[in-house]
Amino acid sequence: MTLKQIILDLAKNKKKIQTSYIQEETKNEYTRQYIVKNLRELTQDGKLARFSAGAGTFYTLPKNVMSLSNRMTKRLENRNLDETEVYFDFEKKLHLKETLDENVYSIFTYAFSEMLNNAIEHSQSDRIKITYFDDKENLSFVIRDYGIGVFKNVMENHKLRSEIEAIQDILKGKTTTAPQAHSGQGIFFTSKIADLFILESYDYRLRIDNSIPDVFIEKLSQKIQGTKVTFTIKAKSTKHLSDIFRDYQTDPEGYDFDKTKIQVKLYTMGTVYVSRSQARRILAGLEKYRHIVLDFQKVPTVGQAFADEIFRVFKSREPEIVIEPINMNETVEFMIKRVDDV
Repeated sequence: MTLKQIILDLAKNKKKIQTSYIQEETKNEYTRQYIVKNLRELTQDGKLARFSAGAGTFYTLPKNVMSLSNRMTKRLENRNLDETEVYFDFEKKLHLKETLDENVYSIFTYAFSEMLNNAIEHSQSDRIKITYFDDKENLSFVIRDYGIGVFKNVMENHKLRSEIEAIQDILKGKTTTAPQAHSGQGIFFTSKIADLFILESYDYRLRIDNSIPDVFIEKLSQKIQGTKVTFTIKAKSTKHLSDIFRDYQTDPEGYDFDKTKIQVKLYTMGTVYVSRSQARRILAGLEKYRHIVLDFQKVPTVGQAFADEIFRVFKSREPEIVIEPINMNETVEFMIKRVDDV
């Protein structure tokens, strides 16, 4: 039996193995150098995963990786960075392809690459910090930059009045500060596929908890310079990225992202009456879609002017666009039907 086979057999019986353990089990038949050489080759071939460094180095079978609490951090200079190369370095060292189901692997690859690309190309930050961690049940990454900040960047580029308005536009989708190079879909779809998605920048936190599901805009007690993105998904999630894409297409056979969903409560900001000006804020930029879902969850009432602006004025101006109201209470439904009956 070769040393490599002996090592693999030992790894099957013991979750974590070290060089000293192999020497002990083989009664010092092999030198330490030869054992290390074989361990290195097995790791390069993807048959073992290596963790830690120095005296604490240990090895395990790839199938055991997700049963171990795992963490990896990289600090990078934002100079000629390629998000694909950075991701594949994480993937190789963490054995993500070997240990994740295909659907979770695809989701994690997409989300990580999209959020890192945003930090590289839009943050104007000279450094980026990336942290990966899992707790056996969930996978998470945090991408942190120290630049202009995502909300301030959108606010300035789109000439908006506040970071709140920038957050509202980001949630619509297709919002980008570089329209020639980017579609603005990265944050939108990443936030939809996550179990938990958090975007923090300067004064505000956007928290999207798809396990509830609900969306929150929160004021931070302590400012964050730049942008911090946190993405979490269950290791055994049954979600599929293709399903999320299809949810926002009016033509299942097409490729256009032409459907969006708006949380109306995020435009009321604590008020109980939604005005015509608030309706216009919701509608800003939505002419690029063919289907708009307006979610009235937790909206107690709307003003007649609000309903008129959306369900008469906008519809008469954009007759090809479908507007679908959902989660209405009786009061909201009455106001909208009143406009439709006019």
